[in-house]
Amino acid sequence: MSSFADSYIAANAGNLPSEALPALRNRLASLSKDQKAYVLAADLKNPVVALIFSFFLGGFGADRFYIGQVGLGVAKLLLSWVTLGIWPLVDLFLIMGATKQVNLQRLNEVLAIASRVA
Repeated sequence: MSSFADSYIAANAGNLPSEALPALRNRLASLSKDQKAYVLAADLKNPVVALIFSFFLGGFGADRFYIGQVGLGVAKLLLSWVTLGIWPLVDLFLIMGATKQVNLQRLNEVLAIASRVA
């Protein structure tokens, strides 16, 4: 395996779903030098920051806005009072997994763009 793939996985393992890491390592190992620049520019969100946003500002949808899910953020902002605080409470447990999934989706999009550049 390449040292780039191993170091990228080591640095971002907490930001990505653990079940996707082996396949991601294989995809990263096959990148050229120019393609690696695209991967390094990917904007991955920190799940712990999303959890902090969810704890303190979850009723306002700040956690969903942070990870780029604007539609859910607006819906949560407008409807969290209707659910009597249940939606923000449930989202407190779901936000870290959602952040990791969004990061994986974003990284897959970047890898698709990088493969077309080559």
